Amino acid sequence: MTNQTCKICRRLGTKLFLKGEKCLSPKCPILRRPYPPGRKKKRKGTISEYGKELREKQKLRNWYNLSETQFKNYVKEILKKRGRVSGEKAIKEDTPTLLIQKLEMRLDNVVFKMGFAESRPQARQLISHGHFLINKKKVNIPSYQVKKGDRITISENSRGKSIFKNLLPLLKKKQIPSWLLVDAKKLEGEVKSLPTLAEVAPPVEISMIFEFYSR
Repeated sequence: MTNQTCKICRRLGTKLFLKGEKCLSPKCPILRRPYPPGRKKKRKGTISEYGKELREKQKLRNWYNLSETQFKNYVKEILKKRGRVSGEKAIKEDTPTLLIQKLEMRLDNVVFKMGFAESRPQARQLISHGHFLINKKKVNIPSYQVKKGDRITISENSRGKSIFKNLLPLLKKKQIPSWLLVDAKKLEGEVKSLPTLAEVAPPVEISMIFEFYSR
């Protein structure tokens, strides 16, 4: 499974941070083999416009560890908003930000960005097992949309588990986005504001993703 996951990054030519600490180490397969899986000397053909759009879509979908149906629903939701206000240029230009904010504010992404999990897939698993509270209430839905002011906490019953025992030193080294606040000693975090597109800096051309789903 690990090899298959790493092949996703190699195939798309972008590090998507799907394997936590391994992605930051010199052992990362995309650093050791910076070419698509298969024959190394296989020549690349010309990629069509559709192929480019598909590749960008796959990059962002895999970056957030989403199924095709989940990702498509997010994009379609934003496209509907754009359609309802098609005469307002400012709204049309802001659709990439709206999409990224929707994806970033998923609970599994926030747990990952706060450093409580090594990767988004691990964050999803931990949430599903009921290890996290939002404003003191247990939430086990990875797609839950957090809001500004929400406090995310590792439950008291989960703190003694092996996966969280050595979390404190890791949190102290973790670079936390400015829109989040983390108290490493209390093992809790807060959503201070909405993330900006510039800060998230997704490794894709988002306009091409909208074009793909507008066909």
